Amino acid sequence: MKIGSSLCTLNVGGRRFSFSAELMKRLPLSRLSRLHLCVSESELLELCDDYDRDRNEFFFDRHSEAFSFIMLYVQHGKLRFVPQMCELSFYNEMLYWGLESADLQPCCQRRLDGRMSDCFVHYFPEEEPRGPEEPRSRWLERMRRTFEEPTSSLAAQILASVSMLFVVISMVMLCASTLPDWTAAETMDQQRIIEAVCIGWFTAECVIRFLVSRNKWEFVRRPLNIIDLLAIMPFYISVTVTFLTGEDSQMQRAGVTLRVLRMMRIFWVIKLARHFLGLQTLGLTLRRCYREMVMLLIFICVAMAIFSALAQLLEHGLDLETGNQDYASIPAACWWVIISMTTVGYGDMYPVTVAGRVLGGLCVLSGIILLALPITFIYHSFVQCYHELKVRSARRHRAAPAEYIH
Repeated sequence: MKIGSSLCTLNVGGRRFSFSAELMKRLPLSRLSRLHLCVSESELLELCDDYDRDRNEFFFDRHSEAFSFIMLYVQHGKLRFVPQMCELSFYNEMLYWGLESADLQPCCQRRLDGRMSDCFVHYFPEEEPRGPEEPRSRWLERMRRTFEEPTSSLAAQILASVSMLFVVISMVMLCASTLPDWTAAETMDQQRIIEAVCIGWFTAECVIRFLVSRNKWEFVRRPLNIIDLLAIMPFYISVTVTFLTGEDSQMQRAGVTLRVLRMMRIFWVIKLARHFLGLQTLGLTLRRCYREMVMLLIFICVAMAIFSALAQLLEHGLDLETGNQDYASIPAACWWVIISMTTVGYGDMYPVTVAGRVLGGLCVLSGIILLALPITFIYHSFVQCYHELKVRSARRHRAAPAEYIH
């Protein structure tokens, strides 16, 4: 091992780079700085692909041009992407040599973040293909595809249609239960029977999907399965509370709890996202555009703080006795700012002074501008997500085995 006594040569993808051993110790590349700590050739081969003892040359089967740009970063302290090279590929090279995304220039960091967000596992992740080390029976795989992929077979389409029918029935019953004419005892009993049937279907569907899933822990973590659980559990909790306290219990808090739990059945409507590409696109877009959503929220909060303070001052603060009482406080003025910036304009409160009306006009104009700024990014992301999910659905349908389709 002559690494500590002579010049070291790095052969990266056929291109040679020479360094002194002392310089290699100080390089900000953890893979190279660890070479001098190796005491045997076997340890060296864990860090490089090959080693020539006679020439003290280390071989790395990596991208030579990417390493050249990394060496420019070592020399000048600025790291940028290689032109015409995939950002993710260059990022993999960075990780191999021991660099992080924080070492990139800010413009390249934004490119990398955008690229990574586009390649994230989407909101409704597809399970990984089954490997040979985990054999599954034919009927179990057929059951999984039937419940998880609505377009994989005729049985899956029928099952998805029945599931959507139960969701629609549940939503209709939830809305109708708030009508005054549905408070009669006979109507309430019929409603409970229909609700129990729907919940029984949803429960059986969720349990079967859990039993036939390949990865139970991953199944529990998936967002749509969490929504299914939130839609089912309130029924069982309300039944348990009713059984323990009784319908005519004097525990008013329990009655409020029952009403809240029953209203949580609105989560059932999100189950439609399992069968509609549009709702899946919306979920994926919200996940990818969370930065733009946060930016939009910050814009609104900053504008709300400014305009509410000015509105309170112009409408009430200058004349505390005869001023507009609707703007008696800044929190009260925040409501007016929100409905003005979003151009809703309920008219429940409005400025009466000339200065307040001028401020109101500026508030409306600023709301239009601020809300429009992130819309372009969100729109392009929505279109991209829609095409991705559409192509994925078509590919999955073509890949379905013939015995599942017929």
